[in-house]
Amino acid sequence: MSGQFQLTTNEYAKFWRDASYHNLELLHANFITHTFTYHYHEEYVVGVVERSAYEFYHRGAMHTIREGEIVLINPGEIHSGHPLSESGWTYRTMYPPVTLMRQIAAEMTDQQWDTPFFPDSVVTDPYLAQQFLSLHLLMEHSPSRLARDTQLRVALATLISRYAVNRPLTLAAGNEPMAVKRVLDYLETHYAENVALDELANVAALSPYHLVRVFKQETGLPPHKYLAHLRVLRAKSMLTAGMAIRDVAAATGFTDQSHLTRWFKRVIGIPPGKYI
Repeated sequence: MSGQFQLTTNEYAKFWRDASYHNLELLHANFITHTFTYHYHEEYVVGVVERSAYEFYHRGAMHTIREGEIVLINPGEIHSGHPLSESGWTYRTMYPPVTLMRQIAAEMTDQQWDTPFFPDSVVTDPYLAQQFLSLHLLMEHSPSRLARDTQLRVALATLISRYAVNRPLTLAAGNEPMAVKRVLDYLETHYAENVALDELANVAALSPYHLVRVFKQETGLPPHKYLAHLRVLRAKSMLTAGMAIRDVAAATGFTDQSHLTRWFKRVIGIPPGKYI
């Protein structure tokens, strides 16, 4: 599937998904005023700036990424994005699923990998940037499956071999990861409900105040914003399955279709009507 549309007078975005590669999602956009709220993806984010620059939050700091540079964000990591100037920025980005990255890593080494982890938020690598731009253009325009298959492996294998480390994130001292994990598991099941903080505190066996502190420390978001983002991610799956937007809004706990649309655009960059 694919869709190209105008966001504002000077802003446009083209989004598409390729089922041949574990439902790999791709975006080519020219953003002028659009700002991404703090959010996360269940997939990786690999993007190359084609024009100008933008600033984004990632791992507790602000980063600037300029033309020809690559942004790398691991699954589950909180980030944002906004223009640095009135001219905005243009970029091509893709969202490789974890299953795809593990597949390529295993093909490279003939060994099963844990999830590849990228420690750098911004990478300056002209060769790799060109490989990803070539891949992105092939995915957009080329009918040749062989060309796309080949370039996908060239780009992702180069990325993994040069910049991935095979290690998990280290939890900071003083965090309470098991309590937060219980809450995350609970939200996965009850995301469509009007969940109360006291309810989550009981699940975590922490005071409501303490839960808010450690939850944000662990995930990067307060519980209510994490829940909204989780609802958007579940809405993506329902839209992909063919559900109507109004039904998706009700099924994911948003108050109405407009509420879903506002959050969807903040997190994904396009409205739900264009995602499907």
